[in-house]
Amino acid sequence: MSDSWLESRPRKPPAIRRASPYERLKQAIMSGELLPGEQLVENVLADWCQVSRTPIREALTRLEQDGLAQRTERGLVVRESSPAEIIDIYEARIVLESKVAAVAAERHTALDLIAMRRAEEQYRRADRDVVNALVERNRDFHRTIWHASHNESLIDLLERLDMHLGRYPVTTLAFPGRDEVAMDEHAALVLAISERDPERAAAIASQHFTTARDIRLRLWEEE
Repeated sequence: MSDSWLESRPRKPPAIRRASPYERLKQAIMSGELLPGEQLVENVLADWCQVSRTPIREALTRLEQDGLAQRTERGLVVRESSPAEIIDIYEARIVLESKVAAVAAERHTALDLIAMRRAEEQYRRADRDVVNALVERNRDFHRTIWHASHNESLIDLLERLDMHLGRYPVTTLAFPGRDEVAMDEHAALVLAISERDPERAAAIASQHFTTARDIRLRLWEEE
């Protein structure tokens, strides 16, 4: 990272003017404004965020703990993306999504079911021409299942995995035919949970995210 990087970017954009240095840098990494492998230099980032180096140092420590930054021989850099990481993330996510679906089938309340059905319908009605909105509706749907488990540890782990997947901007929902299959799987998952069938819910969730992993790897190969 150099002064030219700083000069090319606005300081404290209005929409996030009140964001902490940690949130600002995290957003920059997630959006791709800070690229994988890019050096994270305290004084440059402090100038960009218009804060002292102390909060930047604290922010970088948190980003490293989150796994969004990593130590290399060049110093601290934005974590690199790789197919191996995709496999690692999905290996964990398939297990956790299956478990959270099973637990949701056992523990959900009537209000949880209303939220799931509403989120499923909102995903179904989402504008397919607005990809970001479609991705958000999909994320909202899965979060209703997480919260229906009433297991804060599972929710926390899934939020962290979702954060790491967010560093891969191309959505699997854009893959030909995936959106239609996902809608059917969402409906089947809600039905299994509503019928309090944990084994079926877990199997549907496992298949859903196994397919997503395979598509994600194909998209990586095509980049």
